[in-house]
Formats: sequence, C-alpha cells, structure tokens
Amino acid sequence: MGWIRRFVRFHAMRHPAEMGETEIEQYLTHLAEVGKVSASTQSQAASALIFLYKVVLGLKLGWVDGVVRARVPRRLPVVLTRSEVRAVVQHLHDSKLLVAMLLYGSGLRLLESLNLRVEDLDFERGEIRVRRGKGAKDRVTVLPAAAKDVLYAHLAEVRERHERDLANGAGYVELPDALERKYPQANREWEWQFVFPAA
Repeated sequence: MGWIRRFVRFHAMRHPAEMGETEIEQYLTHLAEVGKVSASTQSQAASALIFLYKVVLGLKLGWVDGVVRARVPRRLPVVLTRSEVRAVVQHLHDSKLLVAMLLYGSGLRLLESLNLRVEDLDFERGEIRVRRGKGAKDRVTVLPAAAKDVLYAHLAEVRERHERDLANGAGYVELPDALERKYPQANREWEWQFVFPAA
C-alpha cells in the first residue's frame, strides 16, 4: 500500500488505471537515481506495482525495460591479517582461546563451534563434523593441528566434570531430533556431551 501511495503521489495523484509501463519505469528509475534506494528496495517497489496492476486492476503489463536498476553493493569480506589474529588471540584464555582456535583454524561459525559434541571430533582423521550448520546442512571441516593438544586437555577436564555430574544424578544433555525417545540413556553418554558445556 505504501509503495502504491508513493507511486500515485509521484505522478501527481493520477489514478493507476490511467498509467502503465512508462510511468512505472519513470518511478522506479527515480527511486534509483534520485532516491538512491538499494536494489532490494527498488525490487520491493516493483513487486508492489506489478501486484497492483496484475492482481488488483487486472491489467497486463509488458516488460519494463528502460528502468535504471539500483546498484547492488559489492561488499568485500573483512578478514584479519595473521598479526591481527595473533593480537586478538593473545588476550584469550582457556575455553575462549580454544573456541577462537577452532573458528580461525576450521572456519567454524561461532554457534557451530559452541554446539559441537564429543562425537563430532575425529582426532584420527583430523576432522570435525558440523551438524545442522548454515542452511541446516551438515559438512566436514579440518580439525586444526595447532588445536589438537589443547583440545585433548580441555576434553579431559570436561570428562572429569561430566563424571562428577553423573555421580550427582545429573550429567545429561538435550539430544537432537527424536533421539531421546529412541535411545533414552544416550543423553548421559560421553559421546553426546557438548565439547563446550554450559548450564
């Protein structure tokens, strides 16, 4: 409704039925050149006007060819240099350092790293299995050699804590999907524990 209202105002309150491709082209070009809108905003305005003409007014539109398209910004990813990474990492300790090593060395996203389970780590192959990553897809990535010894020591501490928790009647985790119903005791097994446990 907002885009249609602005379109009508742009053309001095003329009724949309009196206008067509030429006026749409003029308006969308104005948005890009004068309004400096983003490509997605211009596309949204075009969709609203196409809906107006096709669905509401029942009029057929030809292809609007002469529209000046808003530019899609080209964003280069910001990547830290090795010295910048060192400067950040030297301020980290314990599990935060290990998480950073995995992020940098494996290309894991933060939540992928924090959601790792013991069974996702394959020290022999030097691999990490990422489950339900971006786009709900699974993938395999490298387990960085620099993190292996630190990770072993971390897992030893986590396992001790897990065994203490089990002795106190706790030590269980939430399992994905329907595994909890299928394997009722699996939520206390070591393989299903989180690499970075939290309350």
